[in-house]
Amino acid sequence: MSQWENNVRKVVPYTPGEQPKEKNIIKLNTNENPYPPAPAVKAALDGFSYDDMRLYPAPDAAELVDAIAETYSVEPEQVFVGVGSDDVISMAFMTFFNSDKPVLFPDITYSFYDVWADVYGIPYKQIPLAPDFRIAPQDYSQPNGGIIFPNPNAPTGVLESVDTVEQIIKANPDSVVIIDEAYIDFGGVSVLPLVSKYENLLVVQTFSKSRSMAGMRIGFAVGSEKLIKYMNDVKFSVNSYTMNRVTIKCGAAAVRDKAYFEETCTKIINTRENAKKELTKRGFTFPDSMSNFIFAKHRTASAQMIFNELKKRRIFVRHWNKPVICDYLRITVGTDDEMNALYKALDDILKEAAK
Repeated sequence: MSQWENNVRKVVPYTPGEQPKEKNIIKLNTNENPYPPAPAVKAALDGFSYDDMRLYPAPDAAELVDAIAETYSVEPEQVFVGVGSDDVISMAFMTFFNSDKPVLFPDITYSFYDVWADVYGIPYKQIPLAPDFRIAPQDYSQPNGGIIFPNPNAPTGVLESVDTVEQIIKANPDSVVIIDEAYIDFGGVSVLPLVSKYENLLVVQTFSKSRSMAGMRIGFAVGSEKLIKYMNDVKFSVNSYTMNRVTIKCGAAAVRDKAYFEETCTKIINTRENAKKELTKRGFTFPDSMSNFIFAKHRTASAQMIFNELKKRRIFVRHWNKPVICDYLRITVGTDDEMNALYKALDDILKEAAK
């Protein structure tokens, strides 16, 4: 090893879902929305001036911040925006998790949390979920330097009630509590109204799922003015120009197109509920998902085998070879046509496996 390598910050990076380059596949592995962005986004793109690209974007992304504040009935000073919710959460880790006490998050959860903790040298403790993949609020009533968890959880899709979440927030007045609501729009109730009650609560959401804009990279957080000011102080000390002009304009257009947002969310919810019936008929079990994916295990066939066989048929789902969850597949909810193709492929695979 070279001498300079002794000074390298060494971490095990986050592994994103596979992004296949070939065409004509059914991609159900990264929880993208199967429908295009709102028509208002296309109109915003068509109206964007080519010459504007030579100019820096507004550091405060005010056009987007104002649109989010208006939509969610909060003040602009309560909104922080970033390049996807990953950027927002990363900035929150850097800003708020600076205690010698460990940050708490579930042991089965979004696998970027421990990566950020390692990158920033933050101590952390993973709290085991119950056998039904639920959070036990009392497990978070212990000394900590902060708390974060997704609701609904990823990759399980399990939704905790507002009362359960508030119980955790209330028990931790001396820590910042971050609720990652990437999937809340697919049937859950947001805890966003609680930010007016708890100064230490930060709620994070994304445009990648329910607003069909994963390629644009827009995330935002809502919290007390004090929390958001601290985050902006750190952001502007790192990079003032994190969001480009096109993204700001398109994001503002997307968040204001409420009718299209509700229409596509309803489509996905309906397809998901039908998928629960279809997967159950084929011998799968799963926690009741309130997200845009289903975390499913087959009664007899191995997840690894099904994953491999689906891939041969150009259908991509997600599988983790990790303890506790290695028997599960995370299946993103696609269009009805995509899901029907999945069911047909599963019928063929399971029939062959039963021989």
